[in-house]
Amino acid sequence: MAPFVTALSRTQMELPPPWASSSLGAVLATALLLLVTVLRRRRSSTSKYNLPPGPRPWPVTGNLHLIGSLPHRSLHALSARHGPLMSLRFGSVPVVVASSVDAARFVLRIHDAAFIDRPRMASGRYTAYDFSDIVWSPYGAYWRQARKLWQTKLFSARQLRSQEHVRVEELRGMLLHLHRGLTSPPPPAGRGAVVLKEHLLMLSLNVISRMALGRKYVGDGEDAAGSPVSPGEFRWMVDELFVLNGVLSVGDFFPWLRWLEPQGYIRRMKRLARMFDRFLEHVVDEHNERRRREGEEFVATDMVDLLLELADDPTLEVPIERDGVKGFVLVRQEGY
Repeated sequence: MAPFVTALSRTQMELPPPWASSSLGAVLATALLLLVTVLRRRRSSTSKYNLPPGPRPWPVTGNLHLIGSLPHRSLHALSARHGPLMSLRFGSVPVVVASSVDAARFVLRIHDAAFIDRPRMASGRYTAYDFSDIVWSPYGAYWRQARKLWQTKLFSARQLRSQEHVRVEELRGMLLHLHRGLTSPPPPAGRGAVVLKEHLLMLSLNVISRMALGRKYVGDGEDAAGSPVSPGEFRWMVDELFVLNGVLSVGDFFPWLRWLEPQGYIRRMKRLARMFDRFLEHVVDEHNERRRREGEEFVATDMVDLLLELADDPTLEVPIERDGVKGFVLVRQEGY
């Protein structure tokens, strides 16, 4: 009987199984192979860490099913059950949550060097010039240099004092605009009630634009002449940047689904990146032209000027490329 079994098994090996030619069989085989690969990776990666307690993750999705529409409340409820320092798994990514003062001190102060690195997520890749800014760049020589320049050059106490007049002028301009709107005839409907949200938003944009870019590229009037984007477009771009830097893309937690891109976030990020790059290329070109025109009499007056000077500094440990300059400026536009 043994030879018959051996012969039969050889025949089965030579002939394809009956479901191999069907599309359903191919899908099932691929899904099974994917599941086995994920489970093996999960076991191998989990065994490397001494993780704190946490809820048992599901295969493939991990603990994502426990996170509701208000993630902070979901995490609070889970921490009440599993402790102030707990481990979760979002897809194939292990996550440690610190939700108390002592746990935060343990992570941010005692073991800050172990937790200081940034995850390489889609937001940093597509909206921050491939992790070229200080927010998304991974911990290393480039990040340490960027942090030092941020503190000693770009936002030093001396630099902030030198631009105090910008903040004063824009605040006075906003107050004067509000005063004229309330006192000029005919009296507006609902006198005495002013919605400050739009006025404060434009105040912030104008201050940031003048401090970082040298002039109001995104305001109204002659100051914004020549800007490649309208004030409305720029406000939309800033809002979109905030939204896309806070979303959870499926590909960040399920790398094997990155090609599928079911949420559409990557398409939005690429579109936004093209729009910001067109604007920032215009800004950098204008500043380079002024540097060339003024020659030895050139004096840096804003953040772009300082960054372009630093980019020409041969003593930097890590050179700042043109994308790095634009990435730093983009962080400033976010209000950091």
